[in-house]
Amino acid sequence: MKKIILIVLSVVLALGILAGCGSTADNEDLIKIGVSPVPHRELIELIEEDLKDEGIELEIIEFEDYVKPNLALAEGEIDANFFQHEPYMDNFKEENNIDIVSLGNVHVEPMGLFSSKYDDIEDIEDGSEIAIPNDPTNGGRALLLLEKYGLIKLDPEAGILATENDIEENPKNLKFTALESAYLPRALDEVDGAVINGNYALEADLVPTQDSIIIEGKDSPYANIVAVRAGEENEDRFIKLLQALQSDKVKKFIEENYEGGVIPGF
Repeated sequence: MKKIILIVLSVVLALGILAGCGSTADNEDLIKIGVSPVPHRELIELIEEDLKDEGIELEIIEFEDYVKPNLALAEGEIDANFFQHEPYMDNFKEENNIDIVSLGNVHVEPMGLFSSKYDDIEDIEDGSEIAIPNDPTNGGRALLLLEKYGLIKLDPEAGILATENDIEENPKNLKFTALESAYLPRALDEVDGAVINGNYALEADLVPTQDSIIIEGKDSPYANIVAVRAGEENEDRFIKLLQALQSDKVKKFIEENYEGGVIPGF
């Protein structure tokens, strides 16, 4: 009798473990989505009721960094994430050997150069310290922005992953400090200028189109995307998610609420 009880308990325990290990992809009516606070969470919350009308429930999980959302997606802890542009995702997946893909573009967060010391790039003094993001794609993006406005000149072969080593001309002898993207707004009083991603500028109550010295235009190739695991991009729930994010409702909300700090990318 004891053996029978032990066998039954073992089977129940095994079934419980298997159920606990199941991917969130098993629930076709739920999307666990990882987001950055601004504007990503706001845009997801905007469409939450619309998706509910389509039979899709959202569970929103907020992340404060650019690393955990992709790892959580690859490991099945979440079903999708919405925080990054495609060049960053492509570089991250290569470096970390994960297989995730873009569903499509939603918006652009123009990157800008901000300063508590200078009001114009012409005022930037020789030897000034400029902080830039410390991840390869956003660091390269920052240097390309500075090059566009004539502050530096990069090796033409450097591409989007340009680094300080690719600077061929630096007429103002600028010094570059690489910092975590989320910290850059807080570093404004510690450096002469900082190139800040649009979402982090907005979180710090900066208005990119007003407070930046220079800023990316609408032609920026760094549109923010929704990412999912490869092979799941054609699931009905994700198709509905992207359709909701690329709606006229979202476009109007972006244009009316972010003062040019976020631009529709669809």
